[in-house]
Amino acid sequence: MVVGAISSRTELAIIGAGPGGYVAALRAADAGLEVTLIERDEPGGTCLNVGCVPSKTLIEVAIVRHRAITAGPTGLTATIDLDIDQLNRHVQGVTARLRTGVTQLLDAAGVTVIHGDASFARYDRLSIAAGDTVSHLEFDNAILATGSRPVQLPNIAFGPDVVTSTGALNLTRLPNYMAVIGGGYIGIELGTAWAKLGVDVTIIEAGSSILADLPAALRQPVERRLDKLGVTVCTSTTVESVADRVLTLSSGQQIKVDVTVVAVGRWPNSDQASIDTLDIELADSGHIVVDSQMRAATGIYAIGDLVAGPALAHKATAEAELAVAAILGHSTMALGVVPAVIFSDPEIISVGVGLDEAPGMGLGVHRFPHAASARAHSIDDATGSTYVVADESGTILGIHATGPHVSELAGEAALAIELAATVEDLSLTIHPHPTMSESLAEAAWLARGHPLHIRR
Repeated sequence: MVVGAISSRTELAIIGAGPGGYVAALRAADAGLEVTLIERDEPGGTCLNVGCVPSKTLIEVAIVRHRAITAGPTGLTATIDLDIDQLNRHVQGVTARLRTGVTQLLDAAGVTVIHGDASFARYDRLSIAAGDTVSHLEFDNAILATGSRPVQLPNIAFGPDVVTSTGALNLTRLPNYMAVIGGGYIGIELGTAWAKLGVDVTIIEAGSSILADLPAALRQPVERRLDKLGVTVCTSTTVESVADRVLTLSSGQQIKVDVTVVAVGRWPNSDQASIDTLDIELADSGHIVVDSQMRAATGIYAIGDLVAGPALAHKATAEAELAVAAILGHSTMALGVVPAVIFSDPEIISVGVGLDEAPGMGLGVHRFPHAASARAHSIDDATGSTYVVADESGTILGIHATGPHVSELAGEAALAIELAATVEDLSLTIHPHPTMSESLAEAAWLARGHPLHIRR
């Protein structure tokens, strides 16, 4: 191994080029800082390369197939063949185009990108290993954005037929039978997609229900759709062992499958980059403890999956903005409301005060069922409802929905809450017809006591 004797220097060092890291690099460079971004793999991180983007691309393909083969009532009939090699090329092509875009943006911004593994030699110095070479980089400030990784169950070893969520996005053959261990949002999204692609799917969840963090009102439409899709859901069940493609469950039942997907959560990569040599506090969950400006120690910041909160790309991006503003000495505000979206069937959004929290806080919950939505009927899916949570003065504190295409409502929902909009503001905003966005206005009219397309 060749070790570089001379250190280079940068004003801001960023470890990790995911949606937190590369956004921090772009924002800092735009502000005039000299920025060095260190990444061991590809720019874009988990989200772009093996997470959000490829999974949503797979889900979209699955939706096309399923809608085509179930479109009989509309007058359309279709027979669909799936070429899994072409599917993989399509998914990889989408990620490659976006990855190229990120690379070009970093280059245009003048960000220095180093490929390698970074670790702290001291508070203001990194060692970067790239192949047989180790170089050193000194910095004024650093941002940790190394993300997270899939949790591995102690009794189940990964292999050709036992894969993480990453492996489930790049199967080389179409399985007949699949088991998904974990009924959280990742397991539900992947299980639903492969079921729509013609795979016999069983979801195994240790808890008493899938999507356990969600209220029943949002969860139950998904449970009903899984049943309609023929997905077997085993709750209050664990997997004792996996051997020769046979799962032995805690109930004693044995299931023969072609592939098993382990999707039981993610663990922050706080055990990497040698941060244990620094005086940085870790929570029991493995997350780095930070202040309101994402500062973990003097001159060192942490964002994204490394810190507490939902492991969402847009949260990491917002935290990147916050950290860079703090480094630049700008006055900053606390992180705003973080919208959560699940690309299940039907889709789910949850923004602000939750449905289960609202009654105890004396807040009103106002529900507009999609059975009264023209757009929902036009796409033959009147599943679910839109809910607005508001206080006595009508200020909107939460918006939630489950139904077709509701993921596209999350941005407006977050904006309404951030601007302290009232149900009057929302109801009087003209929403185009026929769209799912009308359900927001309809729920707001209901909150005002003047429902339009449903009875009082």
